[in-house]
Amino acid sequence: MSATRLLVCDDSAMARKQLIRGLPEGWPVSVSQAANGREGLEAIRQGRGDVVLLDLTMPEVDGYEVLEALRREGLPSRVIVVSGDVQDEAVRRVEQLGALAFIRKPADPVLLKETLERLDLLAPPSSEPDATISVGGEPDVSFHDAFREVVNIAMGRAGAMLARVLGVFVQLPIPNVNEFEAGELHMALLDAQEGERLTAICQGFIGGGIAGEALLIFHDSEVSDMAKLMRWHAQAYPELEMLLDLSCLLVGACLSGLAEMIDVAFSQSHPLILGEHASIDELIRLNRHRWKKTLAVEISYSLEGHAIHFDLLFLFTEDSLDLLSRKLNYLMD
Repeated sequence: MSATRLLVCDDSAMARKQLIRGLPEGWPVSVSQAANGREGLEAIRQGRGDVVLLDLTMPEVDGYEVLEALRREGLPSRVIVVSGDVQDEAVRRVEQLGALAFIRKPADPVLLKETLERLDLLAPPSSEPDATISVGGEPDVSFHDAFREVVNIAMGRAGAMLARVLGVFVQLPIPNVNEFEAGELHMALLDAQEGERLTAICQGFIGGGIAGEALLIFHDSEVSDMAKLMRWHAQAYPELEMLLDLSCLLVGACLSGLAEMIDVAFSQSHPLILGEHASIDELIRLNRHRWKKTLAVEISYSLEGHAIHFDLLFLFTEDSLDLLSRKLNYLMD
C-alpha cells in the first residue's frame, strides 16, 4: 500500500510537532513539513501534499493565500485548516476557498482522526512497522517558539470574542515575543509610536507565580472610531469607558486562553488609564521601575474595513520566565 503524502504547513515548530505526534497510529503516511505558505506551495507543486494540514496566520504567504493559489493553479491537494483564528468568518472564508474542514488549535488527536475518517482520507492501517514515515523527523522546539504558539492560540480566542462583540472581521497578526531590558523596551515602543499621541490602559495579572502587566495601546486618533463601533448597546458611551471595557474583554480572553494552555488560573486587576493622552516616552518614564527586564508579547490587532489598529502588550516579570519555561517543557519535549 502506497503511503499518503501528508504536508504539515505551519510556521510554529511546536504546532507541527503536535500535529505529527497526533496522527492516527498505523496510518501509512509520508510526512513533509513547511514553515510558511511559500514553502508549503513549493512542496505541493512537487507532489508532496496529497493531504495538507494548513495554518492560516503565517509569514510570507498565509493560509488564505495558499488556498487561493491551490484553486488558481488547479492543484489537487485536500486541505484541512488547523488554526488558532477561530472566528466564524475565518471558518466561512476557508471553506469558501476549498478547505474540507476546520480544526481549532491545539488540535485534538481524536477530532483529527474523526475528521480524516469523515472525509475518507484515512486509509486502513498498514501492518508494516514503518507505515508512518516522518520526513526530516520532528522539529526542535525552542521556548520562544512554544510560547509564541501558546500566545497565538490565546490571541485567536480574544480575536473571535472581539469579532462577535463588534460584528467585524479581526485581522490577526503573528505575535512578537522578545526579551527586553527596560531601555530596550523603551526604544521598541518609541519606534512603534512614530510621533503620535497614545492612550494606554494597564491591567496587572498574576497566577501560579506568573505575573505581569497587560497594556492596551491606542493612537488617540482612532479612539473615537472604536467608541462608535462599540456604541451599539448604549446611547452615551464615553471613550475612556469604552477603552476600559475593551481592555477587560481582550486581556481577560487572552489570559483565559493562556491559562488553559499552561494550566494556570490568572486573576487580573481593574484596568487603569495609564498616562491618558501621554506620549510613550512619558508612559515609560512613569513605569520604568515596574518593568525592568521583561518577556514582552506584542499583538497588533486591526479591524477589516475600518482604519482602526491597536496594540495589546503583555509584559511578564523576569521572575516569571523560569516558571513559564517549566510550564511549556511538556509541550516542547
